[in-house]
Amino acid sequence: VQLVESGGGLVQPGGSLRLSCAVSGSILRINAIGWYRQAPGKERELVAHTTSGGSTNYADSVKGRFTISRDNAKNTMYLRMNGLKPEDTAVYYCNANVVDYRGAYDYWGQGTQVTVSS
Repeated sequence: VQLVESGGGLVQPGGSLRLSCAVSGSILRINAIGWYRQAPGKERELVAHTTSGGSTNYADSVKGRFTISRDNAKNTMYLRMNGLKPEDTAVYYCNANVVDYRGAYDYWGQGTQVTVSS
């Protein structure tokens, strides 16, 4: 199973980006998915998370600005980020709990850099 992220880049404050994370491999089912970020010198933190049942939670710092979503037919998850701030600058990682022929395991993407700067 592989998670491949895309959509990061440089954006001005107030701008928007949409991150994508495509899940591939011997997938039977994708359970919970999430986006995390890690800024220089800081620990990795949860940004947004959603279960297969649709229960969703966000970090307080991104509530009302970021939206997590998934396209089950494409095995792809998204993070729409609006109203970006310099403090959102970080490497963003997707995470998915994937059921394959061996069982259920957590997988991570390689990370994509998001830089918010004027």
